[in-house]
Amino acid sequence: MSKDLNVRNNVTKSRIYVCHTYYHVYVTMLKEFALPKEEQGTATLVLSKMSTDFEDLQSRLLKLGVFEEILLFDEKPYTFFEELAKYKVDYGNFVKNMVNRIIFTKKFARLQSAYVPVDFSQYREVYVFCDSDPIGYYLNYKRIPYHSVEDGLNSLVHVDAARYDNRGNFPIKAFLAKLNLIFIQNGYSKYCVDMEVNQIEGIRYPIKKHKEVPRRELEARLTEEEKKLIIQGFVADASRLRGLIERIDDEKKNIVILTEPLCELPVRKQIFSDLIEEYKKQGTVVLKPHPRDVLDYEKEFPEHLVFDKRMPMEILNLLGQEFFDLAVAVLTDINGIRFAGNAVRLGPDFMDKYEAPEIHRQNEQF
Repeated sequence: MSKDLNVRNNVTKSRIYVCHTYYHVYVTMLKEFALPKEEQGTATLVLSKMSTDFEDLQSRLLKLGVFEEILLFDEKPYTFFEELAKYKVDYGNFVKNMVNRIIFTKKFARLQSAYVPVDFSQYREVYVFCDSDPIGYYLNYKRIPYHSVEDGLNSLVHVDAARYDNRGNFPIKAFLAKLNLIFIQNGYSKYCVDMEVNQIEGIRYPIKKHKEVPRRELEARLTEEEKKLIIQGFVADASRLRGLIERIDDEKKNIVILTEPLCELPVRKQIFSDLIEEYKKQGTVVLKPHPRDVLDYEKEFPEHLVFDKRMPMEILNLLGQEFFDLAVAVLTDINGIRFAGNAVRLGPDFMDKYEAPEIHRQNEQF
């Protein structure tokens, strides 16, 4: 590793985390509670508004004292900058496309600079969830070393986004990323120190930068007080949550369906309508919407109990009880579920019925 990845001048602060989803914040809290007590409460949390509306999460977390500072980041996608459109045109020529991509990489990072709310160079450690988002371009442009963290549980097992997004001449593109001429996420960029994943086993193309940090071990070491703090942070209405749990009928088989932001809304509605029809034959169906799912399940399916979508499903693990006999997911990884006796992931075969297979079978396309 080059000298500039190891030596940081004028570092005055400890850690900073850039989160794009509620789940990212949840994992961040697990990581913070795993640190020695004297190091806790000194980190900065950055909430990117690009893909998630965090609503009042910032104010609720500040009251807990888990973070020293919580900032909002008005992160901008490349489509926000009209002048970048010409660099995304496919000219059908690899060399011309790569020249444009090199220009795009630097220009996009420079344009993003105006919206970055903090000086990342002041931190000893920088953690970024989903570095494929603009922050990854920015940190590499600024030559700031950072730790990448997987977007969702076992994300790289299910979709190797780096290879999928860069299919075709990948070795050449990976080499250019190593030189910091272009950017590739998930451990391939020059200034990515390592890439934290829940498990390396199952990743089709593991690389040296992949670092295994099992989520279950982080959860297992939580104290009861730490669990309470996490629940307080994510549960906006504790009385509503208690009310929903009390309404779950222990005398019947209970099935929780985990929704996901799949397909267009009409197709998504059909998917979960079909699942509800199928599983309500077996017992009582409860819905847990994905935090980024904008379909209004309470409106569409008023006869079923619906959990608050802003609460990561992992919060149910912390309540210490198997509330459900079965959890049903479409593409969500089910290995972290402990709030149900059994869990099933329907997978790509199920999705083939609703959309073109190439949309969700990314690993099969490189």
